[in-house]
Amino acid sequence: MKQPSVSLTDVSTYLPGEPIGADYYARFAGSDDLAANLMFRAPKFRHHVGPDETATDMIERAAQGLIERHGQDVIANVDVLITHAQMPDMPFYGGGGGIAHRLGMRPNWVLDLHNGGCAAFVLGLKVARQLLASGQGSTALIAIAQNAAGQVFDQPGVRRKAQASVPGDGAAVGLVTLSDRSPILDIECRTYGEYAGDMTLAIDPPRKWWQPGPGEASIGFTETKITKVLARGNRQVPEVALAVCDRINLDSKDIDLLVTNQPNRVFLRNWREALDVPCARHRDTFDECGNLFGAGIPINLDHAISDGQVTAGDVVMMAAFAHAGDFAGAAAIRWGGRS
Repeated sequence: MKQPSVSLTDVSTYLPGEPIGADYYARFAGSDDLAANLMFRAPKFRHHVGPDETATDMIERAAQGLIERHGQDVIANVDVLITHAQMPDMPFYGGGGGIAHRLGMRPNWVLDLHNGGCAAFVLGLKVARQLLASGQGSTALIAIAQNAAGQVFDQPGVRRKAQASVPGDGAAVGLVTLSDRSPILDIECRTYGEYAGDMTLAIDPPRKWWQPGPGEASIGFTETKITKVLARGNRQVPEVALAVCDRINLDSKDIDLLVTNQPNRVFLRNWREALDVPCARHRDTFDECGNLFGAGIPINLDHAISDGQVTAGDVVMMAAFAHAGDFAGAAAIRWGGRS
């Protein structure tokens, strides 16, 4: 029996506040041994979540475009809600319940996906596709909030570090439906559990993240760790994208639009070169938004759609890796246009 087609029907996004220029971090920069590392070349701008803005607030604002284009009922009748927040509003539970309530929906499934990291949108597509195709509903919403830039990386001590100038905040939602409008052609997700402990928090003096005490938490980068992450990311993203290309009989150079996460300019260049995709067909917003973590793929796709960079019939390849390389995923769709 042929499985029904599942489509990524639309995406809608939100960027908080006014753009913050690179000079904001330049004036705070302290002595950092990693300041010259290619991983931390600052974007021209990025956005920061507001002081009292929650991840749920961001998702609600991101969903407004879908509501305007498809109506409130489409959101209210969502069967599957899949969420990912870089910084959950509460550490003991995910934001799915609060997001469902805020958007006026009562879904049969509410799933919070934390392990997807920067590839969370691809993982969300895989879960949504499987659930809808197996008869668990007709509509899914994937909701991603990246809110670490204005919270973790803007702490007075952390913003002196080179790593602080790269992240930006933003949110996105993707509408997935049982239809053949913009069919998901194939998805590849891979877990590399051996790397799961390689992303660590650095706090001076050392303590567990939940313990009270002096010192602010930042990502525990070292030159050795960066070298390993660069090697893994350079390898994993092309590998998962090529696996999808192989199954849908598409040469990577014929990808109409490549959309990836955007940790830095080095990865962006290396990925398109590895896949033989020209710069004009690899969408990024790095200099406008910085590293958007899990929100990067849907925000870049939304910009490409709105700008007319991707048109009906185009094959869009989405690919990303997460954390220090413990997860990677790629998904291809044939875009059918906005209704």
